[in-house]
Amino acid sequence: MNKHIISDKHLTIDRVKEIIDNHMQLELGKEAIAAIEKCRKFLDSKMEDIGRPVYGVTTGFGSLCNITIPAEDLSQLQHNLVMSHACGMGEEVRPEIVKLMLLLKAQSLSYGHSGSQVATVQRLVDMFNMDILPVVYQQGSLGASGDLAPLAHLSLPIIGMGEVLYKGERRQAADVWKELGWQPIRLQSKEGLALLNGTQFMSANAVWSVLQAERLSKWADMIGAISLEAFDGRIEPFYPHSHNLRCQPGQMVTANRFRELLEGSELIARPKVHVQDPYSFRCIPQVHGAVKDTLAYVKSVIENEINSATDNPNVFPDEDMIISAGNFHGEPIAIPMDMLAIAMNELASISERRIYKLISGQRDLPSFLVAKPGLNSGFMIPQYTAASIVSQSKGLCWPASCDSIPSSQGQEDHVSMGANAATKLVRLVENTESVLGIELFNAAQALEFRRPAKSSKHIEKIVSEYRKVVPFIDMDRYMHPLMVASKEFIRREDLY
Repeated sequence: MNKHIISDKHLTIDRVKEIIDNHMQLELGKEAIAAIEKCRKFLDSKMEDIGRPVYGVTTGFGSLCNITIPAEDLSQLQHNLVMSHACGMGEEVRPEIVKLMLLLKAQSLSYGHSGSQVATVQRLVDMFNMDILPVVYQQGSLGASGDLAPLAHLSLPIIGMGEVLYKGERRQAADVWKELGWQPIRLQSKEGLALLNGTQFMSANAVWSVLQAERLSKWADMIGAISLEAFDGRIEPFYPHSHNLRCQPGQMVTANRFRELLEGSELIARPKVHVQDPYSFRCIPQVHGAVKDTLAYVKSVIENEINSATDNPNVFPDEDMIISAGNFHGEPIAIPMDMLAIAMNELASISERRIYKLISGQRDLPSFLVAKPGLNSGFMIPQYTAASIVSQSKGLCWPASCDSIPSSQGQEDHVSMGANAATKLVRLVENTESVLGIELFNAAQALEFRRPAKSSKHIEKIVSEYRKVVPFIDMDRYMHPLMVASKEFIRREDLY
Protein backbone atom coordinates (compact mmCIF):
# COMPACT_ATOMS: atom_id res chain seq x y z
CA MET A 1 0.00 0.00 0.00
CA ASN A 2 1.28 3.46 -0.89
CA LYS A 3 2.09 5.45 2.22
CA HIS A 4 3.22 8.96 3.00
CA ILE A 5 5.25 9.32 6.16
CA ILE A 6 4.55 12.55 8.04
CA SER A 7 7.90 14.02 9.04
CA ASP A 8 9.85 17.27 9.06
CA LYS A 9 10.83 16.66 5.43
CA HIS A 10 9.69 19.55 3.24
CA LEU A 11 6.17 18.85 1.98
CA THR A 12 5.63 20.17 -1.54
CA ILE A 13 2.30 20.93 -3.14
CA ASP A 14 3.22 18.46 -5.88
CA ARG A 15 3.64 15.80 -3.18
CA VAL A 16 0.24 16.71 -1.74
CA LYS A 17 -1.25 16.16 -5.19
CA GLU A 18 0.47 12.78 -5.40
CA ILE A 19 -0.91 11.79 -1.98
CA ILE A 20 -4.46 12.73 -2.96
CA ASP A 21 -4.43 11.40 -6.54
CA ASN A 22 -2.96 8.05 -5.49
CA HIS A 23 -5.19 7.67 -2.41
CA MET A 24 -2.10 7.28 -0.25
CA GLN A 25 -2.35 6.45 3.44
CA LEU A 26 -0.70 8.68 6.02
CA GLU A 27 1.59 7.43 8.77
CA LEU A 28 3.25 9.36 11.56
CA GLY A 29 7.00 8.90 11.25
CA LYS A 30 9.11 7.87 14.23
CA GLU A 31 10.78 11.28 14.37
CA ALA A 32 7.41 13.03 14.33
CA ILE A 33 6.10 10.84 17.16
CA ALA A 34 9.24 11.53 19.18
CA ALA A 35 8.94 15.28 18.62
CA ILE A 36 5.26 15.30 19.61
CA GLU A 37 5.91 13.25 22.76
CA LYS A 38 8.89 15.39 23.76
CA CYS A 39 6.86 18.60 23.48
CA ARG A 40 3.91 17.13 25.38
CA LYS A 41 6.13 15.91 28.25
CA PHE A 42 7.83 19.29 28.44
CA LEU A 43 4.49 21.09 28.61
CA ASP A 44 3.20 18.74 31.32
CA SER A 45 6.35 19.29 33.39
CA LYS A 46 6.13 23.06 33.02
CA MET A 47 2.56 23.00 34.32
CA GLU A 48 3.86 21.94 37.70
CA ASP A 49 6.34 24.77 38.26
CA ILE A 50 5.79 27.43 35.63
CA GLY A 51 4.78 30.03 38.21
CA ARG A 52 3.17 32.41 35.68
CA PRO A 53 0.13 32.49 33.41
CA VAL A 54 0.60 31.04 29.92
CA TYR A 55 -1.90 32.10 27.30
CA GLY A 56 -4.29 29.35 26.28
CA VAL A 57 -2.59 26.86 28.57
CA THR A 58 -3.51 28.19 32.01
CA THR A 59 -5.69 31.12 30.88
CA GLY A 60 -8.81 31.87 28.92
CA PHE A 61 -8.73 32.87 25.27
CA GLY A 62 -8.75 36.12 23.35
CA SER A 63 -9.62 39.04 25.60
CA LEU A 64 -10.13 36.49 28.43
CA CYS A 65 -6.36 35.91 28.48
CA ASN A 66 -6.05 37.53 31.93
CA ILE A 67 -8.32 34.98 33.61
CA THR A 68 -6.34 32.10 35.14
CA ILE A 69 -7.94 28.65 34.99
CA PRO A 70 -7.51 26.16 37.89
CA ALA A 71 -5.39 23.11 37.03
CA GLU A 72 -8.30 20.72 37.51
CA ASP A 73 -10.29 22.56 34.80
CA LEU A 74 -7.63 22.73 32.09
CA SER A 75 -8.90 19.72 30.15
CA GLN A 76 -12.47 21.02 30.31
CA LEU A 77 -11.19 24.40 29.12
CA GLN A 78 -9.86 22.84 25.92
CA HIS A 79 -13.03 20.78 25.42
CA ASN A 80 -15.16 23.89 25.84
CA LEU A 81 -12.96 25.80 23.42
CA VAL A 82 -13.60 23.36 20.59
CA MET A 83 -17.34 23.24 21.28
CA SER A 84 -17.86 26.97 21.66
CA HIS A 85 -15.84 27.93 18.61
CA ALA A 86 -17.73 25.65 16.19
CA CYS A 87 -19.81 28.56 14.92
CA GLY A 88 -19.44 28.23 11.17
CA MET A 89 -22.16 29.25 8.74
CA GLY A 90 -22.75 29.27 5.01
CA GLU A 91 -22.03 26.58 2.45
CA GLU A 92 -20.27 23.38 3.42
CA VAL A 93 -16.61 23.09 2.47
CA ARG A 94 -16.13 20.63 -0.37
CA PRO A 95 -14.92 17.22 0.91
CA GLU A 96 -11.64 17.25 -1.03
CA ILE A 97 -10.65 20.49 0.73
CA VAL A 98 -11.65 19.08 4.15
CA LYS A 99 -9.38 16.12 3.46
CA LEU A 100 -6.54 18.54 2.75
CA MET A 101 -7.30 20.27 6.06
CA LEU A 102 -6.81 16.98 7.91
CA LEU A 103 -3.47 16.39 6.21
CA LEU A 104 -2.20 19.92 6.80
CA LYS A 105 -3.31 20.04 10.44
CA ALA A 106 -1.58 16.73 11.18
CA GLN A 107 1.55 18.00 9.42
CA SER A 108 1.59 21.24 11.42
CA LEU A 109 1.13 19.47 14.76
CA SER A 110 3.84 16.92 13.96
CA TYR A 111 6.74 19.35 14.39
CA GLY A 112 6.59 19.17 18.17
CA HIS A 113 5.96 22.85 18.88
CA SER A 114 2.23 22.63 19.61
CA GLY A 115 1.88 20.44 22.70
CA SER A 116 -0.54 17.91 21.20
CA GLN A 117 -0.81 14.31 22.29
CA VAL A 118 0.23 11.66 19.80
CA ALA A 119 -3.29 10.23 20.12
CA THR A 120 -4.81 13.50 18.93
CA VAL A 121 -2.61 13.74 15.85
CA GLN A 122 -3.14 10.03 15.16
CA ARG A 123 -6.91 10.56 15.18
CA LEU A 124 -6.49 13.18 12.42
CA VAL A 125 -4.39 10.68 10.48
CA ASP A 126 -6.95 7.90 10.96
CA MET A 127 -9.78 10.15 9.80
CA PHE A 128 -7.79 11.01 6.67
CA ASN A 129 -6.98 7.37 5.94
CA MET A 130 -10.57 6.20 6.39
CA ASP A 131 -12.15 9.12 4.52
CA ILE A 132 -14.02 10.26 7.61
CA LEU A 133 -14.47 13.91 6.68
CA PRO A 134 -15.87 16.39 9.21
CA VAL A 135 -18.62 18.72 8.06
CA VAL A 136 -17.02 22.17 7.90
CA TYR A 137 -18.59 25.49 6.90
CA GLN A 138 -17.08 28.19 4.73
CA GLN A 139 -17.91 31.22 6.86
CA GLY A 140 -16.60 32.06 10.31
CA SER A 141 -12.86 32.64 10.13
CA LEU A 142 -11.25 36.08 10.23
CA GLY A 143 -7.96 34.60 9.09
CA ALA A 144 -6.18 35.59 12.29
CA SER A 145 -6.00 33.92 15.68
CA GLY A 146 -6.21 30.96 13.38
CA ASP A 147 -9.10 29.65 11.30
CA LEU A 148 -11.00 29.23 14.54
CA ALA A 149 -14.53 28.33 13.44
CA PRO A 150 -13.64 26.05 10.48
CA LEU A 151 -10.95 24.26 12.48
CA ALA A 152 -13.34 23.85 15.40
CA HIS A 153 -15.75 22.00 13.10
CA LEU A 154 -12.81 19.94 11.82
CA SER A 155 -11.89 19.09 15.42
CA LEU A 156 -15.33 18.37 16.88
CA PRO A 157 -15.24 14.68 15.88
CA ILE A 158 -11.97 14.24 17.77
CA ILE A 159 -13.92 14.84 20.99
CA GLY A 160 -16.83 12.74 19.74
CA MET A 161 -19.06 15.57 18.56
CA GLY A 162 -20.18 17.13 15.28
CA GLU A 163 -21.01 15.54 11.97
CA VAL A 164 -18.92 13.67 9.43
CA LEU A 165 -19.25 12.36 5.90
CA TYR A 166 -18.49 8.64 5.96
CA LYS A 167 -19.12 6.11 3.22
CA GLY A 168 -21.32 8.54 1.35
CA GLU A 169 -23.52 9.38 4.35
CA ARG A 170 -23.73 12.37 6.66
CA ARG A 171 -23.66 11.01 10.21
CA GLN A 172 -23.07 12.00 13.80
CA ALA A 173 -19.42 11.49 14.69
CA ALA A 174 -20.41 9.84 17.98
CA ASP A 175 -22.31 7.12 16.10
CA VAL A 176 -19.41 6.47 13.73
CA TRP A 177 -16.96 6.31 16.65
CA LYS A 178 -19.18 3.77 18.42
CA GLU A 179 -19.36 1.70 15.25
CA LEU A 180 -15.56 1.75 14.89
CA GLY A 181 -14.90 1.16 18.58
CA TRP A 182 -13.15 4.52 18.93
CA GLN A 183 -13.23 6.62 22.10
CA PRO A 184 -13.36 10.43 22.00
CA ILE A 185 -10.00 12.02 22.78
CA ARG A 186 -9.74 13.73 26.16
CA LEU A 187 -7.88 16.90 25.30
CA GLN A 188 -4.98 17.95 27.50
CA SER A 189 -3.82 21.48 28.29
CA LYS A 190 -3.37 23.65 25.18
CA GLU A 191 -4.58 20.93 22.79
CA GLY A 192 -7.82 22.60 21.79
CA LEU A 193 -5.91 25.76 21.05
CA ALA A 194 -3.37 23.81 19.02
CA LEU A 195 -6.18 22.34 16.94
CA LEU A 196 -8.03 25.64 16.39
CA ASN A 197 -5.15 28.07 16.08
CA GLY A 198 -3.59 27.69 12.68
CA THR A 199 -4.06 28.50 9.01
CA GLN A 200 -5.06 25.08 7.73
CA PHE A 201 -8.47 26.17 6.42
CA MET A 202 -6.90 28.98 4.40
CA SER A 203 -4.00 26.76 3.37
CA ALA A 204 -6.17 23.85 2.26
CA ASN A 205 -8.26 26.12 0.05
CA ALA A 206 -5.05 27.65 -1.27
CA VAL A 207 -3.43 24.29 -2.05
CA TRP A 208 -6.56 23.12 -3.87
CA SER A 209 -6.68 26.40 -5.81
CA VAL A 210 -3.00 26.28 -6.76
CA LEU A 211 -3.34 22.74 -8.08
CA GLN A 212 -6.42 23.64 -10.13
CA ALA A 213 -4.82 26.87 -11.33
CA GLU A 214 -1.78 24.97 -12.61
CA ARG A 215 -4.03 22.68 -14.61
CA LEU A 216 -6.11 25.54 -15.97
CA SER A 217 -3.03 27.56 -16.91
CA LYS A 218 -1.85 24.67 -19.08
CA TRP A 219 -5.28 24.23 -20.61
CA ALA A 220 -5.56 27.98 -21.26
CA ASP A 221 -2.49 27.73 -23.49
CA MET A 222 -3.88 24.74 -25.33
CA ILE A 223 -7.34 26.25 -25.78
CA GLY A 224 -5.85 29.62 -26.75
CA ALA A 225 -3.81 27.89 -29.45
CA ILE A 226 -6.94 26.22 -30.85
CA SER A 227 -8.71 29.58 -30.85
CA LEU A 228 -5.75 31.21 -32.59
CA GLU A 229 -5.92 28.58 -35.33
CA ALA A 230 -9.68 28.92 -35.65
CA PHE A 231 -9.41 32.73 -35.90
CA ASP A 232 -6.68 32.41 -38.55
CA GLY A 233 -4.21 34.14 -36.25
CA ARG A 234 -0.55 34.95 -36.81
CA ILE A 235 2.45 33.15 -35.31
CA GLU A 236 4.81 36.14 -35.23
CA PRO A 237 3.68 37.42 -31.79
CA PHE A 238 4.96 34.11 -30.39
CA TYR A 239 8.45 34.33 -31.89
CA PRO A 240 11.12 34.58 -29.18
CA HIS A 241 12.68 37.80 -30.46
CA SER A 242 10.21 40.24 -28.85
CA HIS A 243 9.93 38.25 -25.63
CA ASN A 244 13.69 38.17 -25.18
CA LEU A 245 13.59 41.97 -25.08
CA ARG A 246 11.32 41.95 -22.03
CA CYS A 247 12.80 39.12 -19.94
CA GLN A 248 9.57 38.13 -18.19
CA PRO A 249 9.90 34.36 -17.60
CA GLY A 250 6.21 33.44 -17.85
CA GLN A 251 5.87 35.39 -21.07
CA MET A 252 8.80 33.54 -22.66
CA VAL A 253 7.53 30.16 -21.45
CA THR A 254 4.08 30.84 -22.91
CA ALA A 255 5.40 31.94 -26.29
CA ASN A 256 7.61 28.87 -26.48
CA ARG A 257 4.68 26.64 -25.57
CA PHE A 258 2.56 28.07 -28.38
CA ARG A 259 5.32 27.50 -30.90
CA GLU A 260 5.50 23.87 -29.75
CA LEU A 261 1.74 23.40 -29.92
CA LEU A 262 1.49 24.92 -33.42
CA GLU A 263 4.52 23.25 -34.97
CA GLY A 264 3.62 21.62 -38.28
CA SER A 265 0.23 23.33 -38.59
CA GLU A 266 -1.03 24.07 -42.10
CA LEU A 267 -3.28 26.80 -40.76
CA ILE A 268 -0.66 28.82 -38.91
CA ALA A 269 1.76 28.58 -41.85
CA ARG A 270 -0.56 29.80 -44.58
CA PRO A 271 -0.36 33.45 -45.75
CA LYS A 272 -2.44 35.94 -43.77
CA VAL A 273 -4.44 38.83 -45.19
CA HIS A 274 -4.59 40.74 -41.88
CA VAL A 275 -1.54 42.55 -40.50
CA GLN A 276 -2.29 42.20 -36.79
CA ASP A 277 -4.46 40.18 -34.44
CA PRO A 278 -6.56 41.62 -31.60
CA TYR A 279 -4.87 41.83 -28.20
CA SER A 280 -6.75 38.79 -26.88
CA PHE A 281 -4.69 36.74 -29.36
CA ARG A 282 -1.57 38.83 -29.91
CA CYS A 283 -0.94 39.42 -26.20
CA ILE A 284 -1.52 35.87 -25.00
CA PRO A 285 2.16 35.49 -23.99
CA GLN A 286 2.02 38.64 -21.88
CA VAL A 287 -1.27 37.80 -20.13
CA HIS A 288 -0.94 34.03 -19.75
CA GLY A 289 2.70 34.58 -18.82
CA ALA A 290 1.80 37.00 -16.02
CA VAL A 291 -0.57 34.37 -14.66
CA LYS A 292 2.24 31.79 -14.68
CA ASP A 293 4.59 34.14 -12.83
CA THR A 294 1.95 34.95 -10.22
CA LEU A 295 1.10 31.29 -9.78
CA ALA A 296 4.76 30.36 -9.25
CA TYR A 297 5.12 33.01 -6.54
CA VAL A 298 1.88 32.05 -4.77
CA LYS A 299 2.82 28.37 -4.87
CA SER A 300 6.14 29.11 -3.15
CA VAL A 301 4.42 31.07 -0.37
CA ILE A 302 1.77 28.40 0.22
CA GLU A 303 4.44 25.69 0.33
CA ASN A 304 6.21 27.62 3.08
CA GLU A 305 2.93 27.83 4.96
CA ILE A 306 2.08 24.14 4.87
CA ASN A 307 5.53 23.37 6.30
CA SER A 308 4.99 25.63 9.31
CA ALA A 309 3.70 25.43 12.87
CA THR A 310 1.04 28.12 12.92
CA ASP A 311 -0.66 27.78 16.29
CA ASN A 312 -0.09 29.83 19.46
CA PRO A 313 1.68 29.76 21.83
CA ASN A 314 4.72 28.06 20.36
CA VAL A 315 6.45 25.53 22.59
CA PHE A 316 10.25 25.12 22.50
CA PRO A 317 11.34 22.22 24.74
CA ASP A 318 15.06 22.55 23.94
CA GLU A 319 15.08 26.25 24.77
CA ASP A 320 12.79 25.85 27.79
CA MET A 321 10.48 28.47 26.33
CA ILE A 322 6.77 28.95 25.68
CA ILE A 323 6.25 32.00 23.45
CA SER A 324 2.92 33.66 22.76
CA ALA A 325 3.26 35.18 19.29
CA GLY A 326 1.29 35.48 16.06
CA ASN A 327 2.04 32.68 13.61
CA PHE A 328 -1.70 32.14 13.24
CA HIS A 329 -2.08 35.46 11.38
CA GLY A 330 -3.06 34.79 7.76
CA GLU A 331 -1.59 37.91 6.15
CA PRO A 332 1.41 36.11 4.57
CA ILE A 333 -0.95 33.96 2.50
CA ALA A 334 -4.01 36.24 2.32
CA ILE A 335 -2.32 38.76 0.04
CA PRO A 336 -0.93 36.08 -2.32
CA MET A 337 -4.36 34.40 -2.50
CA ASP A 338 -5.88 37.72 -3.54
CA MET A 339 -3.14 38.02 -6.17
CA LEU A 340 -3.94 34.56 -7.53
CA ALA A 341 -7.62 35.46 -7.67
CA ILE A 342 -6.78 38.45 -9.87
CA ALA A 343 -4.54 36.31 -12.07
CA MET A 344 -7.19 33.64 -12.55
CA ASN A 345 -9.74 36.30 -13.46
CA GLU A 346 -7.40 37.63 -16.15
CA LEU A 347 -7.11 34.14 -17.58
CA ALA A 348 -10.91 34.05 -17.84
CA SER A 349 -11.22 37.65 -19.02
CA ILE A 350 -8.94 37.24 -22.02
CA SER A 351 -10.60 33.89 -22.77
CA GLU A 352 -14.02 35.53 -22.96
CA ARG A 353 -12.66 38.11 -25.42
CA ARG A 354 -11.43 35.33 -27.70
CA ILE A 355 -14.86 33.69 -27.48
CA TYR A 356 -16.42 36.97 -28.60
CA LYS A 357 -14.08 37.27 -31.57
CA LEU A 358 -14.82 33.73 -32.70
CA ILE A 359 -18.58 34.35 -32.91
CA SER A 360 -18.30 37.87 -34.38
CA GLY A 361 -18.48 36.85 -38.04
CA GLN A 362 -14.95 37.99 -38.85
CA ARG A 363 -12.27 36.33 -40.99
CA ASP A 364 -14.66 34.14 -42.97
CA LEU A 365 -16.19 32.54 -39.90
CA PRO A 366 -20.02 32.47 -39.92
CA SER A 367 -21.85 34.64 -37.41
CA PHE A 368 -22.28 32.73 -34.15
CA LEU A 369 -20.47 29.77 -35.70
CA VAL A 370 -23.44 28.12 -37.43
CA ALA A 371 -23.97 27.61 -41.15
CA LYS A 372 -27.44 29.23 -41.12
CA PRO A 373 -27.45 32.12 -38.60
CA GLY A 374 -30.85 33.69 -38.12
CA LEU A 375 -32.77 30.47 -38.13
CA ASN A 376 -30.17 29.30 -35.63
CA SER A 377 -28.79 31.34 -32.72
CA GLY A 378 -25.79 29.06 -32.64
CA PHE A 379 -23.09 30.06 -30.18
CA MET A 380 -24.62 33.41 -29.29
CA ILE A 381 -25.57 32.64 -25.69
CA PRO A 382 -22.50 30.70 -24.51
CA GLN A 383 -20.64 34.01 -24.91
CA TYR A 384 -23.32 35.71 -22.79
CA THR A 385 -22.72 33.09 -20.12
CA ALA A 386 -18.97 33.57 -20.24
CA ALA A 387 -19.41 37.35 -19.98
CA SER A 388 -21.70 36.91 -16.98
CA ILE A 389 -19.21 34.65 -15.23
CA VAL A 390 -16.29 37.00 -15.90
CA SER A 391 -18.28 39.95 -14.56
CA GLN A 392 -19.00 38.04 -11.35
CA SER A 393 -15.33 37.13 -11.06
CA LYS A 394 -14.31 40.77 -11.40
CA GLY A 395 -16.42 41.54 -8.33
CA LEU A 396 -14.75 38.69 -6.47
CA CYS A 397 -11.33 40.18 -7.23
CA TRP A 398 -11.74 42.87 -4.58
CA PRO A 399 -8.93 41.95 -2.16
CA ALA A 400 -10.24 40.52 1.08
CA SER A 401 -6.81 41.05 2.64
CA CYS A 402 -7.21 44.84 2.64
CA ASP A 403 -10.06 44.57 5.16
CA SER A 404 -9.93 44.15 8.93
CA ILE A 405 -12.65 44.17 11.60
CA PRO A 406 -11.48 44.07 15.24
CA SER A 407 -12.75 41.19 17.37
CA SER A 408 -12.54 39.74 20.90
CA GLN A 409 -13.16 43.10 22.58
CA GLY A 410 -10.29 44.66 20.63
CA GLN A 411 -7.61 42.17 21.68
CA GLU A 412 -7.58 40.84 18.13
CA ASP A 413 -7.55 44.27 16.56
CA HIS A 414 -6.10 43.48 13.13
CA VAL A 415 -7.11 40.41 11.16
CA SER A 416 -6.24 39.22 7.65
CA MET A 417 -9.63 38.09 6.33
CA GLY A 418 -7.57 35.42 4.60
CA ALA A 419 -10.37 32.87 4.90
CA ASN A 420 -12.57 35.09 2.75
CA ALA A 421 -9.69 35.44 0.30
CA ALA A 422 -9.45 31.65 0.25
CA THR A 423 -13.12 30.84 -0.32
CA LYS A 424 -13.59 33.43 -3.04
CA LEU A 425 -10.39 32.21 -4.70
CA VAL A 426 -11.97 28.77 -4.94
CA ARG A 427 -15.04 30.34 -6.54
CA LEU A 428 -12.86 32.25 -9.00
CA VAL A 429 -10.97 29.11 -9.99
CA GLU A 430 -14.28 27.34 -10.63
CA ASN A 431 -15.49 30.30 -12.71
CA THR A 432 -12.31 30.30 -14.78
CA GLU A 433 -12.71 26.60 -15.48
CA SER A 434 -16.22 27.28 -16.77
CA VAL A 435 -15.09 30.09 -19.09
CA LEU A 436 -12.22 28.03 -20.51
CA GLY A 437 -14.66 25.17 -21.10
CA ILE A 438 -16.88 27.55 -23.07
CA GLU A 439 -13.90 28.81 -25.09
CA LEU A 440 -12.97 25.26 -26.03
CA PHE A 441 -16.61 24.67 -27.04
CA ASN A 442 -16.41 27.67 -29.39
CA ALA A 443 -12.85 27.10 -30.62
CA ALA A 444 -13.45 23.49 -31.64
CA GLN A 445 -16.61 24.55 -33.48
CA ALA A 446 -14.82 27.38 -35.29
CA LEU A 447 -11.93 25.16 -36.29
CA GLU A 448 -14.29 22.98 -38.35
CA PHE A 449 -14.97 25.92 -40.67
CA ARG A 450 -11.27 25.92 -41.63
CA ARG A 451 -11.42 22.41 -43.07
CA PRO A 452 -9.93 20.74 -45.00
CA ALA A 453 -6.85 22.59 -43.71
CA LYS A 454 -5.31 20.95 -40.66
CA SER A 455 -3.77 22.25 -37.49
CA SER A 456 -0.78 20.61 -35.78
CA LYS A 457 -0.78 16.97 -34.77
CA HIS A 458 -1.01 17.97 -31.12
CA ILE A 459 -4.06 20.16 -31.59
CA GLU A 460 -5.77 17.72 -33.96
CA LYS A 461 -5.36 15.02 -31.30
CA ILE A 462 -7.02 17.22 -28.68
CA VAL A 463 -9.89 18.10 -30.98
CA SER A 464 -10.34 14.45 -31.93
CA GLU A 465 -10.60 13.46 -28.25
CA TYR A 466 -12.95 16.37 -27.61
CA ARG A 467 -15.27 15.29 -30.41
CA LYS A 468 -15.82 12.01 -28.57
CA VAL A 469 -17.77 13.91 -25.91
CA VAL A 470 -18.89 17.14 -27.64
CA PRO A 471 -20.15 17.00 -31.26
CA PHE A 472 -20.01 19.63 -33.99
CA ILE A 473 -23.18 21.75 -33.92
CA ASP A 474 -24.89 22.23 -37.29
CA MET A 475 -28.36 23.21 -36.01
CA ASP A 476 -29.56 24.69 -32.71
CA ARG A 477 -29.79 22.25 -29.85
CA TYR A 478 -29.78 22.11 -26.04
CA MET A 479 -26.35 23.57 -25.20
CA HIS A 480 -26.05 23.31 -21.42
CA PRO A 481 -25.08 19.59 -21.27
CA LEU A 482 -22.45 20.16 -23.94
CA MET A 483 -20.98 23.11 -22.03
CA VAL A 484 -20.82 20.97 -18.88
CA ALA A 485 -19.14 18.18 -20.85
CA SER A 486 -16.65 20.70 -22.21
CA LYS A 487 -15.82 21.90 -18.71
CA GLU A 488 -15.38 18.33 -17.51
CA PHE A 489 -13.16 17.56 -20.50
CA ILE A 490 -10.50 20.02 -19.34
CA ARG A 491 -10.21 18.16 -16.06
CA ARG A 492 -8.18 15.62 -17.99
CA GLU A 493 -4.47 15.92 -17.36
CA ASP A 494 -3.31 13.45 -19.96
CA LEU A 495 -3.85 15.73 -22.96
CA TYR A 496 -2.21 19.08 -22.36
